[in-house]
Amino acid sequence: MSSLIEQAAHRLEQLRRAGAAMPEPAIAEVLKSTAHLEPAAPIAKLAPDTANAPSTPAQKSQRVEINLDALAAAGIVSPNAPRSQIADQYRVIKRPLISIAMGKGATLIENGNLIMVTSSLPGEGKSFTAINLAISIAAELDNTVMLVDADVARPSVLRVLGLQPGPGLLDLLLDDSADLSTMLLKTNIEKLTILPSGTPHERATEMLASDAMSRLLADMGKRYSDRIIVFDSPPLLLTTESRVLATHMGQIVMVVQAEKTRRSDVQEALATIEACPVKMMVLNQARSTMTGGYGYGYGYGYGKSYGYGKKPS
Repeated sequence: MSSLIEQAAHRLEQLRRAGAAMPEPAIAEVLKSTAHLEPAAPIAKLAPDTANAPSTPAQKSQRVEINLDALAAAGIVSPNAPRSQIADQYRVIKRPLISIAMGKGATLIENGNLIMVTSSLPGEGKSFTAINLAISIAAELDNTVMLVDADVARPSVLRVLGLQPGPGLLDLLLDDSADLSTMLLKTNIEKLTILPSGTPHERATEMLASDAMSRLLADMGKRYSDRIIVFDSPPLLLTTESRVLATHMGQIVMVVQAEKTRRSDVQEALATIEACPVKMMVLNQARSTMTGGYGYGYGYGYGKSYGYGKKPS
């Protein structure tokens, strides 16, 4: 307000110097007329120019590059590689899984798009199988895939793919407010995204059996109902938590290493996932009578499993 009075007094002084006659009552009236006016808002408090202000970009998935030539050299399915024996084998393995996941099987399976890849014990090739299966499914024209590294105690998916570790599954389980979409890694393999295992935690494995995991799986199933989600999980005989995780799955791929895994271990592991409606067995490093090399046998069924090394009739 004082600035307005000063401005009025300054104007009166200018009129005086110009020779204008200004009686005292008139001066008092001018000053009085300014007394009720509110002071102008300071410039520092003016609202920002939102029209020209830079907008904050929405958080989204991180983009990562997988060395496709290195994949092919490591014996992993690669979109850049010419047709190979391993690619053909995974075409056979994935076909019934995709059919069930998309609701095209003989029986509609709840959570059919959630596929857990596991084994009896470590070292049987489950992570190798999970990665190959995910990449092979991503090559389909009509299917998108999320590969989840759920072997949180011994994560290997990012290492095998040559990617740096980052936040992921464990961070989502620890913080309900965390956004799943910001932790997904969008790869240069079209239709393939990866959810890392996340920041290491001393109770990482137990977290797989938590209520937070159940809520996360329910959210995944709802938000990504049109996507096939492949989980690389801990071995079934190593932790009980992997068995709890299995109860949320619609399909389970059980990897067995030929000439190494004991029949008793396979039978015990299968008994822990008996409730899962679809179980498929992949015989890793099985000697092929056709080529003299090594390959993969397979079998699948509804609510049952085939015996060790036995193929479906």
